[in-house]
Amino acid sequence: MMKTREQVYGREAAAILRDISMYRVLTAEQILRLHPGKDAKEQRKIRNLLTYLVKQQRAWLSEDEQFYLAAPDALEDMDRGLFAAVWVLADFMDEVEYHSVGDFPAKLIFFAGGEVYEIIHAAQGKEVLMSHVLSDPGEQPSRYLVLVDDVSQIEELQIPHASGYCTVSPEGQVQYYQKE
Repeated sequence: MMKTREQVYGREAAAILRDISMYRVLTAEQILRLHPGKDAKEQRKIRNLLTYLVKQQRAWLSEDEQFYLAAPDALEDMDRGLFAAVWVLADFMDEVEYHSVGDFPAKLIFFAGGEVYEIIHAAQGKEVLMSHVLSDPGEQPSRYLVLVDDVSQIEELQIPHASGYCTVSPEGQVQYYQKE
């Protein structure tokens, strides 16, 4: 019996749509890294699915064709902290069991290696607020990965259970730091 395109690609398409819907604005590179298929054939399949989802108007492509969007106007109110947090998540994808958008102050939450991680975006000028919000870890604190806009912010932050700090370049390169 022949399988339909939906039967062959349905699960992958649903997973890609879930990510685009949750994170609202993603690059093709981010999507490929969130769905790690090591070989070129897997990557080609994901790119074909993205084209198919855009044709079906279940996802949209920005005018400059750089971003896949959850809605035609998603770029207008893009959450830059969340967008950068997805690059950090992508670094851990080989170990990630589950990921989702987080509740404030977390931009993103994921489970990896039996641990809960929260990616916190400490935007420039919000260091005191974030230090205050994260000063009481509760009963069992998550592991906080604190995303900063500039490396100089790290010294200003007082977050007791921060596992590490990071910056993300405009190209998506993540640099990690530890406080001395």
